[in-house]
Order: sequence, then structure tokens, then C-alpha cells
Amino acid sequence: MTEPQASAVDLFPDAPDLARRVAFILEIDKLKQVLRRTLLLDASRVENDAEHSWHMATMALVLHPYAEPGTDLLTVLKMLLVHDIVEIDAGDTYVYDAAASQTQAEREERAAERLFGLLPEPHAHDLREVWRAFERRDTREARFARAIDRLQPLLHSYHTEGRVWRQNAVAAADVRRAMAIIGDSSPRLATLAEDMISDAERRGLLR
Repeated sequence: MTEPQASAVDLFPDAPDLARRVAFILEIDKLKQVLRRTLLLDASRVENDAEHSWHMATMALVLHPYAEPGTDLLTVLKMLLVHDIVEIDAGDTYVYDAAASQTQAEREERAAERLFGLLPEPHAHDLREVWRAFERRDTREARFARAIDRLQPLLHSYHTEGRVWRQNAVAAADVRRAMAIIGDSSPRLATLAEDMISDAERRGLLR
């Protein structure tokens, strides 16, 4: 009979701080199981949250020259890497799902308390505040991170011929409303977004 797998606490009984950090690392592996609506560019399947977070972090590295002057890239990367961890408990909320969006903040706040609370203090508080700053969008870094968060699925929807838009009866006006926050951080990226939306509308990919 196979023995039960030891927990992080069992493995590090004399190092509770390390045990909690390892427990958090193991818990966030579940992000790989949270599926989004966004299709991969080959349209073979939808992406998961871990893939989404990696892709956005890489986008931030590449697109950082288009952020507001003085935007700290390391802070942006922290936001992009941790901002979807709450979806382990709260699930992914599709930006065009008005009903689910009404309960999103409450669900995600509860999730943040539990998930970041797995870490020892002050690290738990620090990462929770990184997540909250992303949600508030009141700094240059948060505005850029949120812009990237909106731009990434737009790129995928546009380059997969609007398949997810059509499946969910998304209108061009809905996409423009969702993408408006990109302009708060980067006029150039906002223009890129509008060019894609306008072309998709012209080609009938958006109603």
C-alpha cells in the first residue's frame, strides 16, 4: 500500500516559514487548471491562467517602451504574475459576462485572503497588496499591467478570426468599452487595439 504523500509542513517541521512558502507554491500550481475563454492562436484549445500570466509578463517586457514614462517594470511583472492567482478559488470571469462581473470583486477578495494568506507575514500582506494595486489601477504600473491584461486576449481573438467573440455574441461596442482602459496607460497601444477592433468590425468578426 502506498504511503500518503507528506505535506510541506511534514517535510519542514523545523522550518515553518519555508513550509508555508512551499505550500503556497504547490497551491498555485492549480492555476494551470483554470481555463479561460481565450483560444490559443492555433485555435486548438483555450489557454489556462498560468499560460495567460506567462504570456502577459513576456508582453510587458517587450511592450514596456510604450508604457507611461517612469513605469517600473519589475512592479508590473509582479502584478501580472500574481493578479490571476485568485481565480484558483474565484474562477475566471469573462470580461463580457455582465452577470458574473457583478460578484467578481467579492469572490476574488475572499480568494485573495485565503490564497495569499498561505504565505507567512509580511509576504502574505505584500503580495495581497500587489494584487489590490492591480485592481485599483491607480498607479502607472497598475495601469500598464491592466492594459496588457486587456490587450492579450484581444490579440488572440483578432488572430483567431473572432471565433470566441462570435460564440458569445460580443459586439464591437462591448470590446471598445472593455479596451478603453488601455488608453489610460498607452495611447500607442490603444491605437493598436482600435485598429484591430475596427478591422474586425469591417470584416464581420464583430457585430
